[in-house]
Amino acid sequence: MATKPGQLKAGDTVGIVTLGSPLGASVINEGIQTLRNMGFNVILGDYVYSSNGFLAATAQQRASDLMKMFAKKEVKWILPTRGGVGVSDILPFLDFSLIARNPKIVSGYSDITVLQNVLFEYAYLISFQSLLLLDFNTRTPAYNFNQFFAATSTVTAPWGIYNPPEIPLVSKVPGNVTGPIVGGNLTSFIGTLGTSFEINTAGKIIVLEETHEPVNTVYRYLQHLFLAKKFDDCIGIIMGDCTKCEAAYGKTYDDIINEFLVPLGKPLMTNLATAHGTYKATVPIGATLNLNTYNNTLTVMEPVVSP
Repeated sequence: MATKPGQLKAGDTVGIVTLGSPLGASVINEGIQTLRNMGFNVILGDYVYSSNGFLAATAQQRASDLMKMFAKKEVKWILPTRGGVGVSDILPFLDFSLIARNPKIVSGYSDITVLQNVLFEYAYLISFQSLLLLDFNTRTPAYNFNQFFAATSTVTAPWGIYNPPEIPLVSKVPGNVTGPIVGGNLTSFIGTLGTSFEINTAGKIIVLEETHEPVNTVYRYLQHLFLAKKFDDCIGIIMGDCTKCEAAYGKTYDDIINEFLVPLGKPLMTNLATAHGTYKATVPIGATLNLNTYNNTLTVMEPVVSP
């Protein structure tokens, strides 16, 4: 059974870190103030505001900030400012035994999902494909906050992952499977294939999403996962948003799903509101999920936080 972080409660302390690319100070400050207005205490890593081109700081510095947050007893939730690029750089510098002994809520999406899957693989820690600090503003839909806080503050199960009412889940290949859910951002996972940190899909349900890539590039990445046998040993597939993914050569994102993924014959659900999209369902990476494409449901079968 996976390790569950502690339940999030009013007044808890949030540790802010920048683990990949830098984020502007005004966006960081807006997010911090929003969290404080919600009643959270906020502490900052040493390199939250740092910037060195497309990376916030060195890999060792960014990893050090993360490890300090895991080591601080008062921190209940580790919230990265953004993803971007470079999160995989920090992985060799993490102490997974310390992380396993000090489970925290870790949320995020984009490049942060590389870290989240490694946390499950090496520390068996459940984390959350969900909010980043940059989402803490008045423009973020209430659905996104409701999804995250419901998942991280509730110790009951089972519970469902639902889209907003106006956005239907779409089942493409029939099936009913149960297993740990892994995945996140497609581009980010391609960069880890062939390393000790590549995504482990054996016996698992994989969720994928993408942003700002033409669909021929999405096809290339899916084909790379296929050649790496990541679709051979998974038990089910969930496809999330492909945000601002332009059609190419007359093919759309739906065409790629229908022509490439459907023939694989694995239970397949599409159109999950995820990550880079306006609406962000909270997906607990590492938790046991039931994917039922006969009745079009996604059900988390266990509590994902502990009392």
